[in-house]
Amino acid sequence: QVQLVESGGRLVQAGGSLRLSCAASALRFSYYALAWFRQAPGKEREFVAAISYSGGTTSYADSVKGRFTISRDNAKNTVYLQMNSLQPEDTAVYYCAAEWSLRPAGAVDNYDYWGQGTQVTVSS
Repeated sequence: QVQLVESGGRLVQAGGSLRLSCAASALRFSYYALAWFRQAPGKEREFVAAISYSGGTTSYADSVKGRFTISRDNAKNTVYLQMNSLQPEDTAVYYCAAEWSLRPAGAVDNYDYWGQGTQVTVSS
């Protein structure tokens, strides 16, 4: 059974940094595209960042470009989201997602596997 487990979320002050991790099990990790999404209270889930199976391509939402970096370590079956210059509007539950795909990061538009999420709260 495929499992994605996020960690690293916590309360942080505006301007601070966090690194989220998502550990995957029971899937051929290196064949999967991975992504981070987030959902703030009362809002729909939104795309944050994605990375291709090899790590060769990445894609970001405009709202996080230049502040967030997605990366992966296929040897550790883990995907990361480095978040810098955090702002209160970044407050949300962050989810990682996986999809079997050998396409570039920006070309994947459907994800079958999801984690349970980790809460990120940015105080002003």
